[in-house]
Amino acid sequence: MKTFISKQPLLLLLLFLPVAILSEIVHWPVAWTFSLSAIAIIPLAGLIGDSTENLTYYTGPRIGGLLNATFGNAAELIITIAAIRQGLLELVKASLTGSILGNLLLVLGMAILLGGIRNKDQHFDRRAASRNAIMLVLTVLILLIPSLLSHYIGVTNPKPSPKVEALSLGVAAIMIVLYILNLIFGFSTPNQEMEQESERENKETKSVWSRKTSIAVLLLATVGVAIMSEILVQTVEPLVKDFGLSEFFIGVIFIPLIGNVAEHLVAVQMAYKNQMTLSVEIAISSSLQIAFFVAPLLVFLSLWIGNPLTLVFNQFELLALIAGVLITALVSEDGESNWFEGTELLAIYLVLGLAFYLL
Repeated sequence: MKTFISKQPLLLLLLFLPVAILSEIVHWPVAWTFSLSAIAIIPLAGLIGDSTENLTYYTGPRIGGLLNATFGNAAELIITIAAIRQGLLELVKASLTGSILGNLLLVLGMAILLGGIRNKDQHFDRRAASRNAIMLVLTVLILLIPSLLSHYIGVTNPKPSPKVEALSLGVAAIMIVLYILNLIFGFSTPNQEMEQESERENKETKSVWSRKTSIAVLLLATVGVAIMSEILVQTVEPLVKDFGLSEFFIGVIFIPLIGNVAEHLVAVQMAYKNQMTLSVEIAISSSLQIAFFVAPLLVFLSLWIGNPLTLVFNQFELLALIAGVLITALVSEDGESNWFEGTELLAIYLVLGLAFYLL
């Protein structure tokens, strides 16, 4: 048990789960409740990732890749669903923007920086990076269309018109189809470099869970994230009033970090081990998954919940997405990276974070 925890130190944060529940029951200050529930989500999100990774050993790499694609952002999906139920639609769109930017600028930047410091110049699959860069540009172009044209199609405030909702639904359906086709193309196109890095990593970290254990952990962790998400989201509005933080800043910066810390650490760890192709794939694929799967899925789920979400983003979110995608595409274009390029990505993230804080 001690050895397992030493390999998974984030599991110690599970101790915050019962404390967060107690904080909600006895009505501790909202800052305490927000912080405790946020910390508790971090190890739960890590367990979701670990369980799907362990299931890969039993299902094979193709189905395992699909499982990782499906559950990779499960924690954030659950948090945003809870926010939609509370009617915090702007918080949801801010968190989607923050997730894309966090993976492209913070995670990839940190991975390139630390990997470059240890291994100097690093190389990764240029073809895969080019394909992902095209998908990232498509992300911006597709999101620009409903965001810019919605004002000419119908009223968006306080509630979107039926035409705007129809446009968002149509765009969401197209994005999900593109995401599925991208998965199919990725599975059918062998990437020997990434496969070698994955095999090397699998040999270093052999499966320690049975199939039943993996499924049980996946279900329990998902339930735990759902409970913590409800508590977390309920504290957002009081937190905004008490501390003067904008709902936009909380959505862009805090929520993406909370839901994806475990995945972020894996990407940085791979770069540090000089497995740069795998590291870049984790960071960029997670962004694509948010843009082409999670965001469109939330559009459809929001209709069922009763608080329709549209793909109409504000000008600050669009500007940030354009900047993040542009610099990431330029950095990954040549299939090489160094520590200074990582610094550049982190600098853009810090500048955007400061701007969002002051909005």
